[in-house]
Amino acid sequence: MSEEESNKQHFQAEVQQLLDIVINSLYTDKEIFIRELVSNAADALEKLRHTQLTQKSVLDPELELAINITTDEEKKTITITDHGIGMNRDELTQNLGTIAHSGSKKFINSLSDSDQKETNLIGQFGVGFYSAFMVSNDVKVFTRSWEKDSQPLSWASDGKSGYEIQEEKEQKRGSSILISLTDDHEEFSKEDRVKDILQSYSSFVPFPVLLNGERINTVEAIWMKPKSEITDEDYTEFYKFTAKAFDEPIYRMHFSADAPLMINSLVFVPKENPEKLGFGQVDPGVSLYCNKVLIDGTPKGLLPDWLRFLKGVIDSEDLPLNISRESMQDSALIKKLNRLITKRFIKFLERESTANNENYETFYNQFRNFIKEGVITDTDHRDNLANLLRFETSIEEPGNLSSLDQYVTRMKEGQDKIYFQIAQDRSSIESAPYLEAFKARGLEVLFLYEAIDEYLVGQLTSFSEKELVSINRADLELDDIETEGDSLDEELASELCEWIKETLGERIAEVRSSKRLVDSPAAALTPGGSMSPQMKQMMQQMNPDFSQSQSVEIEINPRHDLIKKLHEVRQSRSDLAPMIAEQIVDNALLSAGLLDESKNMVNRVYDIMLKSLD
Repeated sequence: MSEEESNKQHFQAEVQQLLDIVINSLYTDKEIFIRELVSNAADALEKLRHTQLTQKSVLDPELELAINITTDEEKKTITITDHGIGMNRDELTQNLGTIAHSGSKKFINSLSDSDQKETNLIGQFGVGFYSAFMVSNDVKVFTRSWEKDSQPLSWASDGKSGYEIQEEKEQKRGSSILISLTDDHEEFSKEDRVKDILQSYSSFVPFPVLLNGERINTVEAIWMKPKSEITDEDYTEFYKFTAKAFDEPIYRMHFSADAPLMINSLVFVPKENPEKLGFGQVDPGVSLYCNKVLIDGTPKGLLPDWLRFLKGVIDSEDLPLNISRESMQDSALIKKLNRLITKRFIKFLERESTANNENYETFYNQFRNFIKEGVITDTDHRDNLANLLRFETSIEEPGNLSSLDQYVTRMKEGQDKIYFQIAQDRSSIESAPYLEAFKARGLEVLFLYEAIDEYLVGQLTSFSEKELVSINRADLELDDIETEGDSLDEELASELCEWIKETLGERIAEVRSSKRLVDSPAAALTPGGSMSPQMKQMMQQMNPDFSQSQSVEIEINPRHDLIKKLHEVRQSRSDLAPMIAEQIVDNALLSAGLLDESKNMVNRVYDIMLKSLD
């Protein structure tokens, strides 16, 4: 073979070092090489299409603009072919010989100097092609330029000793990459394995992708199209494909932006909440793309955890195609995308809650815990997310929901607090003694029923400059109101409180006369800042050995007949009065969820009944 026919080139000294970086550092998943080569093929086809518009003629104009992948399990090979722009000798040397140029040393130094391996370096030096060496013994490229008088050429390398360029006799326009796989990576010569990879990463490549003659990408990347060109049926079909779903979404949000980032986004809210159905915490459902090429199907950090229920795609041209999963969360671009999408989605929900409240409540009933999780964890968007919360209240019919803003607009003149109560259900709140004081004063109370609400009010301590306060707090002060019926005077009530405290001993921190009770004889209260009964129950459920002493204060109602009778008999019936006092307190503790041990109550009731009959 003559010197013209063959051109053996030697790599520079740092080539092996660079290839080691490419193979071992830039790509965690070996399968990525297929994505890289398919993306390169798509670029070559796009360049050919542009050339056809600007040039009078090209070589082999009848060839289909498509990407063909063939696998051979016996030979352990995979071949990726495009009929794109192709390369001449100079282009072949320049494009595939990058690692032999002076830029390679700069590339190595840039990576070595950066612990975070800045992702833009990868795209800057165009090393995607060399990902093929992660899985191969050798790589051969057969190519022919679009120009009619171009010479068919081949490029071959084992990635170690250098590369060789040869002239070939036969080759259609475009490029064909033949990869001879190592024994450890022969899986990439199996059709089913390659099909899965192509469906994951290359479903939306803008040219037909064929695997052994079968087209793989059959769904259009509609997120890149104007909304006016997309039907509701198109959206639904796309949602079912991307989310692997059978239902129709509740919401869709489709938008594009060019500042601060170039972005095309299409996300959906499913009809059902899978976590509510008992499937555990779901993985992120929004895939990250760059120019229709998948970067990561379940990217962590792209969106906050509380938005993991969303399904769809986010496509950013500003994102380097070769960004690694490890650097994803540390990327400034990813953080910008996170803030942009989150802000847009919250605004979207705000509009929907106003424009179609019924539909929003359907969404809220399914996904409210995600919104609450956002309020708890997302400090950047807490105030805006708080606007999306909905609760039942003491003045609304069961099932009717109110926002915090609606509550504030209904507050009485001079009211400076938002009142709430946490319990298992509405009946538990309405049957407890705490609510009666607020009803009597015309004060609205929010009803919170879920375990997460404990954490919610722990983080959302105020709204619209109004403090959120539980109605069972011992230090809560309410305005006096006029009440019907006689009452123990202040001195007698004080004496009774002291006697009850003495009778119960250390079980109770304090007993005092109440101004808040109307119909109940007594109520058990917890000091501000202490663990609520509901939180204590949750902790005990998670850890049966959990134990924490709970400071409890008792308020008695000096107007209640039972309390007045107790005062009368505490001197005359020293055998009965202590049992009644203890039963009143235990009833209050039980109502508040603070009674740890109730087995003595039944026997005590029998004793009280027996003594009352004497």
